[in-house]
Amino acid sequence: MLRPQRSCRTHPMELPQFSRFYRRHVGRFDDVLACWSPGIPTRDELDAAVATLTRQGAALPTALRRVRNALMLRLIEADLSGSPLEAVCTGISDLAESAVAFGLRAVQTEMQARFGVPRTASGDEAQFLVVGMGKLGGRELNVSSDIDLVFVYDDDGKTDGAVGLSNREYFGRVVRAFVPLLSDVTGDGFVFRVDTRLRPNGDSGPPVVSLAMLEEYFLVQGREWERFAWLKSRVVSPLQTPQAQRAEQSLAAVVEPFVWRRYLDFGMLEALRALHRQIRAEATKRAAARPDKANDVKLGRGGIREIEFTVQLLQVVRGGRMPQIRERATLPALKLLVAQGLLQADAAERLASSYRFLRRLEHRIQYLDDAQTHSLPADDADLHALAWAMGFVDDDAQRRGACPKGCKLLRELDSVREFVASEFDALLHNGPQCTGCSKPPENLDAVRHRLAKAGLAHDAIVARLKALETSPRYTALSDVGRLRLLRVLDRTIGMAAERPTAEICLSRVIDLLEAIGRRETYLAFFAEQPAALSRLCTVLESSAWAADYIKRHPAVVDELITPPSERFNAEDYRQGLLQQHQRALDAGRWDAGEGMDLLRHGFHAEMFRTLSRDLAGLIKVEQVADELSALADATVQLALEWCWRELPQKHREQPAFAVIAYGKLGGKELGYGSDLDIVFLYDDKADDAQDIYATFARKLVWWLTAHTAAGRLFEIDTRLRPNGNAGLLVTSLEAFEAYQRGRGSNTAWTWEHQALTRARCCAGDLAIGARFEAIRTAVLTTRRDGDALRTEILAMRQKVADGHPNRSGLFDVKHDPGGMVDVEFAVQFLVLAHAADYPQLTADLGNIALLGMAEALGLLPAGVGRPAADAYRELRRIQHRERLAGAEAARVPPDSLQPERAAVRALTLAVFGAEAEQVGAAEQAQQADV
Repeated sequence: MLRPQRSCRTHPMELPQFSRFYRRHVGRFDDVLACWSPGIPTRDELDAAVATLTRQGAALPTALRRVRNALMLRLIEADLSGSPLEAVCTGISDLAESAVAFGLRAVQTEMQARFGVPRTASGDEAQFLVVGMGKLGGRELNVSSDIDLVFVYDDDGKTDGAVGLSNREYFGRVVRAFVPLLSDVTGDGFVFRVDTRLRPNGDSGPPVVSLAMLEEYFLVQGREWERFAWLKSRVVSPLQTPQAQRAEQSLAAVVEPFVWRRYLDFGMLEALRALHRQIRAEATKRAAARPDKANDVKLGRGGIREIEFTVQLLQVVRGGRMPQIRERATLPALKLLVAQGLLQADAAERLASSYRFLRRLEHRIQYLDDAQTHSLPADDADLHALAWAMGFVDDDAQRRGACPKGCKLLRELDSVREFVASEFDALLHNGPQCTGCSKPPENLDAVRHRLAKAGLAHDAIVARLKALETSPRYTALSDVGRLRLLRVLDRTIGMAAERPTAEICLSRVIDLLEAIGRRETYLAFFAEQPAALSRLCTVLESSAWAADYIKRHPAVVDELITPPSERFNAEDYRQGLLQQHQRALDAGRWDAGEGMDLLRHGFHAEMFRTLSRDLAGLIKVEQVADELSALADATVQLALEWCWRELPQKHREQPAFAVIAYGKLGGKELGYGSDLDIVFLYDDKADDAQDIYATFARKLVWWLTAHTAAGRLFEIDTRLRPNGNAGLLVTSLEAFEAYQRGRGSNTAWTWEHQALTRARCCAGDLAIGARFEAIRTAVLTTRRDGDALRTEILAMRQKVADGHPNRSGLFDVKHDPGGMVDVEFAVQFLVLAHAADYPQLTADLGNIALLGMAEALGLLPAGVGRPAADAYRELRRIQHRERLAGAEAARVPPDSLQPERAAVRALTLAVFGAEAEQVGAAEQAQQADV
């Protein structure tokens, strides 16, 4: 950590006087300084000072330079008196924006008088944007900084004056007149040095580009380092009209996909390592040629640039999937990286302290002569003055008036730079090396040799590698992509050799790499992240279903970057997607396809996190069901909201519409890949409500079921609606109540009331949900004839058994007698038969809790309900395990699960009597024959 810096107020030299710039100019701009309140002037005060000077007759270039020099004096005083770094940087950034606004207005006024107003093909006024890059974009300019600007106009056309110019030529003239207004050195100095080399194609490119040209450049020629430059980009010209604001949004829509990729972007690391080496090499070369540049606090090893680079690299790699870390300024970005778990808090705190130290030192170097330099002075007296201004002077050095080698300032600087360099090097390392070999493999023969050396050259694996070698996907890889795949295979062999299921692990990794290898960024991800590859091996060897899921949704591998963590939080999930939705709206690129993909990316990422927690043993099967059900609820709710906004004809702001969940979702027992049984209700008196909500329901089903590039969300079953497939897709609440309560010609069947025992409102209008719950409670608490009810439910149980024949000789844990369906039918009978007397049975608690309640109420003999609940829990666990193993049906040896099957049989006998023994009897006999 940095030492506290002591006050320098006791030094005989007045605080600002160490600056030669200050000594030269003090007293020259008192007229400007007198207009400002104490401290660093605000943007309004800067604007007012420029306006006052021009009203008094000063030319704009003179006014801007006088205000700039006055601000420098005030910043030196404020900074050395203890003002925060952020306040100083904001002050100089405000001046830059003020100068841009005044200069642009003056130049545009002159140009329009000569050539007219630039127009687009549609006749609208063309918009001109000045884009601040680098530190100006982040509002963190240093006190003697140049400003990096890129000039963009929205569309081609020509001016409407007597002498017409194309928009490109017109705005080119604007730029050529504008830049010297700020950067020319006159008797009053300069305002800002202006650097325009960050524009497309640098010095060889045109001074101004259209949005279309900029987009094409990004697509065809944009380089990795330019993504860093545009990460900090910000429009700094005034945006006072709706047209200008729309142009800014259009620019954001072009820049965002270039900077922020939708996947974890580890594919860029090789290019950035080369850039890293180039930065260090140039710093070394510069120091050798100019010894006075050896201590460059910005570009040297461990300098300001390496802190900025560290932050931006973490942002660029992950910002496509984590928009919450997108931030232009360095210090706020460090806090966001910590909040998202991408940087350790102590490391971030030290980086922030180091950044402040180096930036304050940079400012004091520049205060000496107002020079754009970042190197410590070579002169001993200047170095002493600098150390004094930083509060790092040894007593003996102060007596001698010098700062010798090894003084406190230099020791502190060495310590800071060493820490920064170590963090930078650790982040941009040379890539993981393979275990037990001198270099990564260059072909599959080397991989086979490694396989044999590890004792894993099994016939199946060797054959699989041979098939990979001749597969079209492998041969289509680029040279870099093929080397990455070979590196991943090599590392996987080392990891698999330590696992008991090495063959399964290797086989599934090879299958996955072949399936997803066409997106070489995934290969780069696993080549760069051995910890993620290890987690992948664990997931793949644990579950065939998970392996297939990753192949279908490869983007979820991004979630392997960190270990399984906290439980699913529906509100965090919702807010994260809403923020992405708002950014898409702001950028002007929102449409139905964007919304559907956004939902799918978010849903599959969260499902994979739950899967990872599940496979790691961090959550139980009931908790898995809770998380998946909550995830489905939140996803359906967002789909409903966004789909309604997309509806072309709607008569109200919010739909009077609700989604009713039945079955596994209704009972909050959803599993991986489960269908959603849902019913749509509305409560709206509008004349065309039925047609509107029918159209809306069809659109919603499409949003939830359609295949897009991001995959699909759910299979939807709506057959539980009144009258099933013959009924309307969406039902009014009034008609639904009449149907369920037997009013009118159409009446619900008993099996529909059984389904109602596991139904709830999962999305939509809360008032409709409350009314649905009242209807449901009224229906379930209706007094029924017990014998008739028993007969009907047993008949339905037989029908279900007939629909799921099992001739395998194995026990089907769901459908066979003694399985899960028996428990579910028993609970449904208990609710329908006894809820009139015990309405608490209608609560949506799940089968396990309801069995315990039924025994406590005396509806089941003692010792029947709780053992049956335990048996149901175990049967669910087995079903869940078999599902993860990739089995289509959960079937186990016939002599297994005997205690659980006995507990379920005791339950069915207690509820249904001897008649229950007839259900599935034919199937049991056939199984016995087998």
